[in-house]
Amino acid sequence: MRWRQVGPFRGGRALAVTGVPGEPTVFYFGAASGGIWRSSDAGANWEPIFDKEDIASIGSIAVAPSDHNIIYAGSGEACIRGNITYGNGVYKSLDRGKTWKNIGLKNTRHIGAVIVDPKNANVVFVAALGHAYGFNEERGVFRTTDGGATWQKVLYKDNKTGAIDVVFDPSNSNTLFASLWEVYRTPWSLNSGGPGSGLFKSTDGGNTWTRLEGHGLPAGIMGRIGVSVSGADSNRVYAMIESKEGGLYRSDDGGENWMRVNEDGRLRQRAWYFTHVFADPKSADTVYVLNTGMFRSVDGGRRFDLLPAPHGDHHGLWIDPDNPQRLINGNDGGAIVSTDGGKTWSTQYNQPTAQFYHVITDDRWPYYIYGAQQDNSTIAIKSYDDDGVIGRQDWYQVGGGESGYIAPYPPDPNIVFAGAEGFISRFDKRTEQLVDISVMPLDVSGNGAEKLLHRFQWTSPLFISPHDPNTLYSAAEMVFKSANGGQSWTAISGDLTRNDKSKQKPSGGPISLDITSVEYYDTIFALAESPLKKDMLWAGTDDGLVHLSLNGGQSWTNVTPKDLPEWSMISIIEASHHDPGTAYLAVDRHKLDDFRPFIYRTRDYGKSWTLIANGIPEGSYVRAIREDPKRKGLLFAGAETGVYFSLDDGANWQPLKLNLPTVPIHDLNIHNDDVIVATHGRSFWVLDDITPLRQIDANSANAEMILYKPQAGLRLHLPDAIERRGPVGDNPPMGAIIDYYFKEAPKEEVKLEILDADGKLVRRFSSRQKKEAEQPPEWPDQIKEITTLPAAAGMNRYAWNLRWESPVKIPGAFYSGLGPRGPIALPGKYKVKLAVGGRSQTQTLEIVIDPRVKNVTQDDLQKQFELAVQVREANADLHRAVNQIRELRSGIKALRARLENDPRLRLLLDQAETLDRKMTPVEEGLIQVNMKGSEANLAFPNMLNEQLDSFSASVQAGDSTPTRQQYEVFRMLRGRLDQQLASWRQILASDLPALNESIRKSDLPVLYLSGAEE
Repeated sequence: MRWRQVGPFRGGRALAVTGVPGEPTVFYFGAASGGIWRSSDAGANWEPIFDKEDIASIGSIAVAPSDHNIIYAGSGEACIRGNITYGNGVYKSLDRGKTWKNIGLKNTRHIGAVIVDPKNANVVFVAALGHAYGFNEERGVFRTTDGGATWQKVLYKDNKTGAIDVVFDPSNSNTLFASLWEVYRTPWSLNSGGPGSGLFKSTDGGNTWTRLEGHGLPAGIMGRIGVSVSGADSNRVYAMIESKEGGLYRSDDGGENWMRVNEDGRLRQRAWYFTHVFADPKSADTVYVLNTGMFRSVDGGRRFDLLPAPHGDHHGLWIDPDNPQRLINGNDGGAIVSTDGGKTWSTQYNQPTAQFYHVITDDRWPYYIYGAQQDNSTIAIKSYDDDGVIGRQDWYQVGGGESGYIAPYPPDPNIVFAGAEGFISRFDKRTEQLVDISVMPLDVSGNGAEKLLHRFQWTSPLFISPHDPNTLYSAAEMVFKSANGGQSWTAISGDLTRNDKSKQKPSGGPISLDITSVEYYDTIFALAESPLKKDMLWAGTDDGLVHLSLNGGQSWTNVTPKDLPEWSMISIIEASHHDPGTAYLAVDRHKLDDFRPFIYRTRDYGKSWTLIANGIPEGSYVRAIREDPKRKGLLFAGAETGVYFSLDDGANWQPLKLNLPTVPIHDLNIHNDDVIVATHGRSFWVLDDITPLRQIDANSANAEMILYKPQAGLRLHLPDAIERRGPVGDNPPMGAIIDYYFKEAPKEEVKLEILDADGKLVRRFSSRQKKEAEQPPEWPDQIKEITTLPAAAGMNRYAWNLRWESPVKIPGAFYSGLGPRGPIALPGKYKVKLAVGGRSQTQTLEIVIDPRVKNVTQDDLQKQFELAVQVREANADLHRAVNQIRELRSGIKALRARLENDPRLRLLLDQAETLDRKMTPVEEGLIQVNMKGSEANLAFPNMLNEQLDSFSASVQAGDSTPTRQQYEVFRMLRGRLDQQLASWRQILASDLPALNESIRKSDLPVLYLSGAEE
């Protein structure tokens, strides 16, 4: 079993960026919750280099200037928006990111900056913000002088004030500037600023620090501060300051005196989220400020111009100290690289780091996956594409917003309902139009929750009833229902929250407000209807209450678990598919600085609840819980560090990591046999075919070998080559997926046989690798069939492509495609037999036709199959003849070497060469002997071999009965082939025996031909 990355390849939020001086194509970025990535081609392509570590959030990254092999990364982003995940300290790599080691500061959680001394790679400073949702001591500026073996806290204020920035004077690493920031979050508020915030300077390598006050700096409370020293003039210092009198401040004397040079609102807005400033290393008057846009000034900060950097909400910038034309920018759409000073940029459509909130699928084939991406749009993306990969052409937007739920309309997948923050739209793919069907279509931006008529959360619930596709549900502080697709709504509950007015105040102070629905509190966060009972509704709030209605909202009962800690957020409610009285709660308390996992289960309609989180470690707080609709007791949980599963209804949990990178999982969906996860940092991933998880039972632990019963194999037609040179998602395994288990890795050969309903052998595979003399591929996109079985200890998976055995091959032959292959198996019943060391197990397998294919009968496919078998046999006859001709020619060549120097054997040599010449027209009639490349047929005509190869692809290009023309062409080809084979058989019957008789008389070894009569 293996997770499959679907995409989209559209960047998510990135803050941490860096390049490498002197290496113009090498760049790194750290995603907000998607790990670390490296590009070796200036941003054209990116590869993940941090997938196996314990966390996914990167706040800062730095390459040691004195040794480019050394990289330091501070984990946990410090732009502490409401959907952040956490870090666990500082990581270090000694080999350019191939391997990593955590070197401490694990409890800092959020790191704003990491800087490395230009001359000593062991001297590192870290600006640690600390806990975003609580107070702790491990915050401030830290320093190591031994590469992270030990750390010193060198600048600290108190347990609610952390460090957000630290920089060197580029000309003197003993001089540093740092900023402290008093900031904290609760589920209902953000507070940025306080007496702890301030700007500091050290001139002794961080041993002592002086708070910079007055002398032109703003008075009163400050919030977030960004600082940068010019590499062109160490006296020139820029500071972007959050304050009532905030803006861009500049010092021309190393921080002694300051003046505000710019108070442009474009640079100051949402100061807690931005406040980023970067001085150009070569020009003291050139400075960059990042906010919703990327701004640059060339006159010391007085006037700024907007640069054409893609996307919005810019956070990170690295400027090459040797060549300021080289830039890398990190923003809420990913990382972008410029080599011309910001005039042009690399694409963000090559980074699968999207942050999705929820996931749902439709009922099409192939099914589409839907989700809303943070700081972007909604997405509907294919789970499979006939081109072999999932690319940009396979996804589109479906209305709604960046953070909400999506509900595709079951009768017509062109219609999609999508929401966010209370906005709900109905989108029609045919017209590309959306209609606003919000419960309350009123823009309430800038208002605190206490003043609102309805409190819709950032990711407010929205779903279609499983019992009536025209019934929609949504929720604010009360539940709303529409029976006509959103044309009108009716409240079906009162306020189901605690309605604590003290937690509904405007958010953002004390300097400036920042009110979004992220902090709207006392809301219904989770809503579900039982798939077994119409009008049975569960509602869970972000302030820790659970209610149940059994009559469509006419009345509600408070069924909150008695031991549920107060103010917990009910993230997702899963109503059971097997028992109407059973439901599951995913409970999240990380915004109360509680990182424990909480999952609750009831089996009696909420009268009692059981905490079922055993096996999920602290730090993996749970956001999502889903039940397998097919196997009772099989559960999946989406946690902050990955996916967990339970086989016993939640009593015990195990990680389901496999190859999935470490990443927050915000939601899961089970579609037929697949599990789809909405990662918050790595786009969508799919675990195809969970058959083994459904079939594991109590006896499995003791079994030496298990062959699981496979799901139906889907009969599809795929191209011979796929374009993988761009950023694309993966298709599911094609054909029949066969899963098997070994308690220990077998020492003997493992064999897998596919048999038809009559017991006839269709295909045989082995764990012993079979090497064949094939031409190497001429292009990197060519698909090579894997025929060697995996045979490792534990779970194994092999995907049979549904083809019968291929005809014998001609070693080294070139073809325009993959060469002749066996026919595609017919829809119907088959058997799968696994054998090793005298033991065997058998399971049944069904093959089904592509569900999109209509008006094709089994009789049509039978005729097609029969013709394909005849073509395969013709190919096999031709290949055997060519192989024999070439084998005989090799024997004559070896004989020639012995005869050429002996005049007494001249007649024998002439006889051998006569035979060789007689074979030539036969060989040339069978195969194009000048075919030295796949397109040599443009210079030399195709012969029977090439024509039969092409024709074999023609016969089974799609599901259909053969055409009259195909039958006619095959008769023609078969007739020509039989003529050549008759000539070859004549040679074998007369010329070869005559030559061998002469060879025997000369006391030489005869020419032996495998598979031929002498």
